[in-house]
Amino acid sequence: MRITRCFLLAPSLARLIEKERGGHRVRQGYFPDRTDRSTHVQLEGETGQLILVVNQPNGPIEQATDIPRSQAEALLGLTAGRVEYLSVSLNIGSQTAILCRFLTPGPLDLITVTLEHGKRASKFQPLAWFGPEVTGDPAYQGRTMALNGVLSVPEVEITDEALNSLLDALEGRFRAHQPQAAAPQPVAPSKPAEAEAEADNEEDQDDLEIEDSVIRELARSLSPRQR
Repeated sequence: MRITRCFLLAPSLARLIEKERGGHRVRQGYFPDRTDRSTHVQLEGETGQLILVVNQPNGPIEQATDIPRSQAEALLGLTAGRVEYLSVSLNIGSQTAILCRFLTPGPLDLITVTLEHGKRASKFQPLAWFGPEVTGDPAYQGRTMALNGVLSVPEVEITDEALNSLLDALEGRFRAHQPQAAAPQPVAPSKPAEAEAEADNEEDQDDLEIEDSVIRELARSLSPRQR
């Protein structure tokens, strides 16, 4: 089971990501909800999909069916509400984050990370450039925005740490976003203090002998030959 976490993102940082990574347009149209299910159509590039979400006791189950672009275009015109956004993919370590820059029904920038359920998900720590988390808030879900519009978006603070963290990710110098224990290093068997001191003295003596030999050889080469 996968877990998707969603965060607000400062527009200026989102603009920087778009400039560096590009992106592609996605349009989604939502039909009115029913008690046990909901349906929406999605058009991404030349790919159209009709997506059925069935509510189950253990959570919603999504079923997608590919449809021709012409049919997707026609269905979009029949939906009760639509969203349009630019989708930008960004690798952050072993994870892939998706930036969604909403254009319709209003400006909004969200960053989402999908995690495998388990230790990785529980240990995940948001990066410095992530804004406030809005996971589970229906106001920031596609269906709600399509049918009800975008609410007033709080301003996301930008710090030097946030900007540097994002630049590291864009330049491939990503530092792990979750603490990881350092790999254990092999430990040599301990020696008595006297034995270690004796070994050090022997190494120093060897170095001195080598140095003296080099100096003498250099002196002989520089001294004038006796006739």
